[in-house]
Amino acid sequence: MAWVQSESASFRARHESGEAEDARAVLLALERARAELAPRFASRPEGLTVVLHPTPTALAMSNPLLPLVWLLAAPSARRYITGWAGRQDLHVLSPAALRERAANLPGSREMLGRSAACLYARRVIDEVNPDLHRVAGPIRIRRSARWAWLIEGAARWFGGQTDHARAAIARRLYEGGRPRFPPGLRDAALLGGTVIDLLVARAGPDAAVRLVSRLHPRGPDAALAWAFGDRSLSRIEAEWRAHLAALASGR
Repeated sequence: MAWVQSESASFRARHESGEAEDARAVLLALERARAELAPRFASRPEGLTVVLHPTPTALAMSNPLLPLVWLLAAPSARRYITGWAGRQDLHVLSPAALRERAANLPGSREMLGRSAACLYARRVIDEVNPDLHRVAGPIRIRRSARWAWLIEGAARWFGGQTDHARAAIARRLYEGGRPRFPPGLRDAALLGGTVIDLLVARAGPDAAVRLVSRLHPRGPDAALAWAFGDRSLSRIEAEWRAHLAALASGR
């Protein structure tokens, strides 16, 4: 099937010719995400193209690291790793592929439907945080892994996935044992957003924007203590675990 291009006011989409209607829906979702993030983030990328891949294999061919990311993630999180954000392109599974990927769990289809919005939020975060692209090579990879809970979590919270993650979180807690705090690379895609959700509940969304806009020079523990008003890490962790249990149970 031939590839074609669709456009909206701020984005372009490359997709198979039979997916024009789905592409318009993705572009609308991206425009909505752009409007929602505009009041909070001063810098926003321009001229982005979203590439809609028809299968996970096609998506993996666009980035050779993606299969490794899937492998490292917890099983309950893998289905929600649906793309990656480059400097000028967002690569994501097509809406048809996302619908096929959905689990028979409440919220799964809704989470996957926000995949493009989450990738756009990830790209916005990269734009506003100079620490994410100040280094390159192995140092950048290690830094990205160390801060994945924050970068992925904020992207998925601002992209709207965390609101629908209750059933997926419950599955993770049932199947995967006790998660680390802050969540490690294995849990960043699914549980990172719950840390942001707790921070927003305690201090508002502007606190999340401040936290994700720079990487604390003394590491994640210091960043969390600062963001939560100089509380001890053990107290923050206890609040997070209670919050995680509440989210999983729907309370």
